[in-house]
Amino acid sequence: MKAKKFYHLLYFQVIIAIITGILLGHFYPELGEKMKPVGDGFIKLVKMIIAPVIFITLTLGIAHMTDLKKVGRIAIKAMIYFFIFSTLALIIGLLVGNILQPGHGLNIDPATLSGDVSQYQKKAHESTLTAFIMNIIPETLFSPLVGENILQVLLVSILMGIALVLTKEKSRKVTDFLQDLSAPVFKIVHMLMKLAPIGAFGAMAFTIGKYGLHSVWKLIFLVGTFYITSILFIVLVLGAVALYNGFNIFKLLYYLKEELLLVLGTSSSESALPGMMEKLEKAGCSRAIVGLVVPTGYSFNLDGTNIYMTLASLFIAQALNIHLPFEKQLMLLLVAMLSSKGAAGVTGAGFVTLAATLAVVPEIPIAGMTLILGIDKFMSECRALTNVIGNSVATIVVANWEKQLDKEQFNYCLNNPGEIEKKLEV
Repeated sequence: MKAKKFYHLLYFQVIIAIITGILLGHFYPELGEKMKPVGDGFIKLVKMIIAPVIFITLTLGIAHMTDLKKVGRIAIKAMIYFFIFSTLALIIGLLVGNILQPGHGLNIDPATLSGDVSQYQKKAHESTLTAFIMNIIPETLFSPLVGENILQVLLVSILMGIALVLTKEKSRKVTDFLQDLSAPVFKIVHMLMKLAPIGAFGAMAFTIGKYGLHSVWKLIFLVGTFYITSILFIVLVLGAVALYNGFNIFKLLYYLKEELLLVLGTSSSESALPGMMEKLEKAGCSRAIVGLVVPTGYSFNLDGTNIYMTLASLFIAQALNIHLPFEKQLMLLLVAMLSSKGAAGVTGAGFVTLAATLAVVPEIPIAGMTLILGIDKFMSECRALTNVIGNSVATIVVANWEKQLDKEQFNYCLNNPGEIEKKLEV
């Protein structure tokens, strides 16, 4: 197959789009703000296809399994992994916040704080455990397929997959239909990805046009601390996990470069979900594990969000000269562990989970969130990137644990990412 010109490669086009969006937003901020519908439109297009992709991938993955006990075992192993590394991310955020103290010296009087964070308080208040569980149950069997609640899609997909296994002889036509349907559905994914540069351009132009580069400089130390902490988590923690499981984290990042650049441009981890699922399956992970671990991880394995939560909480406390003793920081950690799961699937989950956490730690006023309201958008890219990378590693690790990873195919894909991209585009 003839090699493509570099300017035809999707990741190159996305990079150019991001740079162009930054320049437009910086030099023509009013025009940049008007680009918001372009970025929002692309994300809506991707969200449109997420439910069918998850449903088909997970349902077929389970349907092709002969042992249903494997499904339960995979789910338990995935949740154990999520719990361990999500907690580790929270602890790392807490440690870095205490060591570097990014908010120290600002000496802000809490009485002078202003800004509207009521919408986040309201969402946080609504994010109770009962509401979270009830929200997993859909109105009808097929309503999740026309909605955007990933957990509801997961529930229906698992039930349908199990039902197909239990009625294998009578349901063969249904399984064959879903198998045939997967081809056009993933073709739609490829078609939508062609629009990725346009979406990244619109989202970045709006972000820079509305908030301006100057808003980053005001609190550059916090933003820088968060980015450095996330990079260290990816390279050291996830890198060590990858090494233990026989692969190189940097090769994985390069293999997923299109998806990661798309997340960087749109600040949305969901924009990369369909492409990431397909690439991980092509890399030798079994369809059932990809279909179960990736979408579940989007709700329960938020490494980037967890680092952000403890780091941002300590920043606010330090900026307001509020001393948090060890026992209060431990309480902050425990609350963050719960709230990060409770707000899963909520729009603006990073800020919502922060509001939910501060609401239970009365020492830190929720109004303190206004200190980072202006720069939160600039940290959302890093949150989303860390979440996506964490979920990719989790999927490969669980597949390896379950011996459902084709290591020969996996190594080939990581060493020859260009060849795989060509095959995906055919």
